[in-house]
Amino acid sequence: MEAATPTVGVIGGGSWATALMKILSTNLPKVHWWMRNEKAIAHIGEFGHNPHYIQAIEFDRDRIAVTSDMQAVIDKCDVLVFAIPSAFLDETVQEYQITGLEDKILFSAIKGMINKYDAIPARYFHKEFGTPYNKIGLICGPCHAEEVAQERLSYLTSACPDPEIAEMMAGMLKTRYINTFTSEDVFGAEIAAVLKNVYALASGICSGLNYGDNFQAVLVSSALREMKRFIDTVHEIPRNVQTSPYLGDLLVTAYSKYSRNRMFGMMVGKGYSVKMIALEMNMIAEGYYAAKGIHGMNAHFKANIPIAESVYQILYENKPPGLVMKQLAERLR
Repeated sequence: MEAATPTVGVIGGGSWATALMKILSTNLPKVHWWMRNEKAIAHIGEFGHNPHYIQAIEFDRDRIAVTSDMQAVIDKCDVLVFAIPSAFLDETVQEYQITGLEDKILFSAIKGMINKYDAIPARYFHKEFGTPYNKIGLICGPCHAEEVAQERLSYLTSACPDPEIAEMMAGMLKTRYINTFTSEDVFGAEIAAVLKNVYALASGICSGLNYGDNFQAVLVSSALREMKRFIDTVHEIPRNVQTSPYLGDLLVTAYSKYSRNRMFGMMVGKGYSVKMIALEMNMIAEGYYAAKGIHGMNAHFKANIPIAESVYQILYENKPPGLVMKQLAERLR
């Protein structure tokens, strides 16, 4: 007898949540979806697309159930995918006073840190809600929401300490345009997902300062080595950082035209203030918060991460981008 298909819910209303809903609702008879915005919920119910994010995605409304009642989604679902920006995750779940996560399978699609705790999402869910680590997973790229909407060939990795849970999620994510892999390295892949946003900021800053492709190649190759150094310091297990959840996600975030972190960094390099960028982009990229989180985390681990520290100095210590990057360039190889 085949195992029953688990009931799945997505928590979040942004671009990546919308893209994940498209993928999951292709494979599952019904996917539950929490978002805060009541007007957006009504619009999706009437027209079948999110009015604020990735409007090109059209949903089969019979296969999705959208609500602003987060607890209702949690109660109905066996598997929950969190796709709330890291800066607002704790604030949001505390606001809704949710319960019952200790019995669920949780997957993070969050590419950032919860700075209040200097914690990656897996540790946050375990500490805050008592969910066992073997029931906490990660969905990571390289994969931009915009290319999911266009159904361009993309790759996702499902990571979980329990290989059966990782395989289950990988199966639910696989479509004709999404190839999937599995991993047991939740901590390493999650930290890589945080760091790649910081390195994309560095790439953007250097682009804004008119550094060329030659320098960018050295910067990104150095960033990969720095990523491995930091991850191995935090959680040393055998891993190949030249695979897609590490190097692949770093490359697409550092170079892609869709990368909000690269764009944010480029504007910093051109002299825009963080407030001006937030107004221009109508958001603050994950890497902005990640730079602070990694800096706080590294106060304990003391790894050698000059690229990440350079980004922190520019964003949080108000040091001139040109001077900081000139000093960094002298250390790169």
